[in-house]
Amino acid sequence: MSTLYITATPIGNLGDITVRALETLRSCDFVAAEDTRVTLRLLNHFDIKKPLVSYHEHSSRETAERIVGRISAGEVCVLVSDAGMPAISDPGRELVALCHSEGIPVRVIPGASAAVSAVAASGLDAARFCFEGFLSATARVRRERLAELRSETRAMVFYEAPHKLARTLRDLADAFGEGRRVSVSRELTKLHEETFVTTLGEAAAMYADGGARGEFALVVEGAPEASSDVRDPESAVREAKRLAGEEGLSASEAAKRAAAMFGVPKGEIYRALLRDRSED
Repeated sequence: MSTLYITATPIGNLGDITVRALETLRSCDFVAAEDTRVTLRLLNHFDIKKPLVSYHEHSSRETAERIVGRISAGEVCVLVSDAGMPAISDPGRELVALCHSEGIPVRVIPGASAAVSAVAASGLDAARFCFEGFLSATARVRRERLAELRSETRAMVFYEAPHKLARTLRDLADAFGEGRRVSVSRELTKLHEETFVTTLGEAAAMYADGGARGEFALVVEGAPEASSDVRDPESAVREAKRLAGEEGLSASEAAKRAAAMFGVPKGEIYRALLRDRSED
């Protein structure tokens, strides 16, 4: 029956694949894979023989349409990425959306998730968390996004490759403060898996000289909840000045951001900024 199965695959340890995922792979008509070589190794390990088609982040709309055409004709397709859940920091969203637009049933086969595993292993207060995935490789865009997250009270989950880890930790420390706690998970479910909790400043110093190995998942604790009972106008104004100077925000936007962080009325901060500008 025409169906797209979004299927999670192990993020490291092949023993983490689910029984349902194996049954679905064995019964499908074909597999759409981020990297057919990676998926072929997985299928061979479990003695599964299925036709593979390539579907990755650079695939064209036409490629997705051909896959949807086959499903519409009655075939069952399993969508997989190299590891974890497709469409979550991995290819698949456009194919899933196209299936929905064509009225094709979409089913999910859950499984391993680096984000959820990192949160569970962190021990941080993450009853509520947000998933940020990979930050932009463009410095300006990355800094702007982190500035937007300064007042985020939920824990935040970031992914990073080893060769970019030092830069990312430095940017996180600059954005959230060196004292903010972070859980660093490396090589989850693999032989050299490790998770430790430290501060952003210490983590940035630890990896400043490079040398990181493996894939990383970072869980950064959220900002303290703003409280009208604990107001810090001086810190709020300093932060607004920094946002206006370093980030280039308007006085109004800088005041709004600082107000959310320190529990100080926006108008009070805004007027202080204008006073300082007039005195200059």
